[in-house]
Amino acid sequence: MLDQLVRKKVRARFGGRIRYFISGGAALNPVVGEFFTALGVGIIQGYGQTEASPLISVNRPDRIKLDSVGQTFDGVDIKLADDGELLVRGDLIMNGYWEDPKATAETIIDGWLHTGDLASVDPSEFIRIIGRKKDLIVTSGGENIAPSKIESMLSSEPEIEQAIVFGDGKPWLGAVLIPTEETKLAPNCAALLSSAVQKVNEQLNQSERVRKYVTQEMICSTDNGLLTPTQKVKRDAVLSRNETEIQALY
Repeated sequence: MLDQLVRKKVRARFGGRIRYFISGGAALNPVVGEFFTALGVGIIQGYGQTEASPLISVNRPDRIKLDSVGQTFDGVDIKLADDGELLVRGDLIMNGYWEDPKATAETIIDGWLHTGDLASVDPSEFIRIIGRKKDLIVTSGGENIAPSKIESMLSSEPEIEQAIVFGDGKPWLGAVLIPTEETKLAPNCAALLSSAVQKVNEQLNQSERVRKYVTQEMICSTDNGLLTPTQKVKRDAVLSRNETEIQALY
């Protein structure tokens, strides 16, 4: 009955013969994956980089873990550096950057591509990307926190369009929140945002929780220079734009 009433209608919106969605370019929110899986449409998430031609790993149709980017292919070796960075080796790795031997030497060391991504690998060799190494937040208490997970959770709330988490060298985390247009127009906008943050915080451990936040009216886009061509938020640019308000929080 569920298939007839709901699943069939959803699949019809995508042409009626959809079997899988392919996800890549950024981490898939597990909630999104669970939603479509419940509707009978699987999501196959993969991971790669241009330097790796570009695919490194992918979930298979018969082996899907929604919170992972799957397993590597034959001939691809992976390992984690001491700091948790994912290293990759194999014929898929580029020879080097065009006319940039310095960058090549910094990225490929002893045949291993240093991806710049922090990751974990389970006993079945499914890879989970934690976040970019350069974005890692180290609080004054010594906690290492990857902001991407928290930002994804915040942005999944219907009241929040975009979120940028900060707190490097600080005792606790804060965030820059860009409300949705509907939330901006609501007379209880502040209460809606507060409730959304509280809901997310309840799913996080103590060190990951957002204690305070500032709001930014302008949505990050390529036109205003706050979004890269690949649709990734320019973290430093957003934090610089809101520097005065952020400093006031602490």
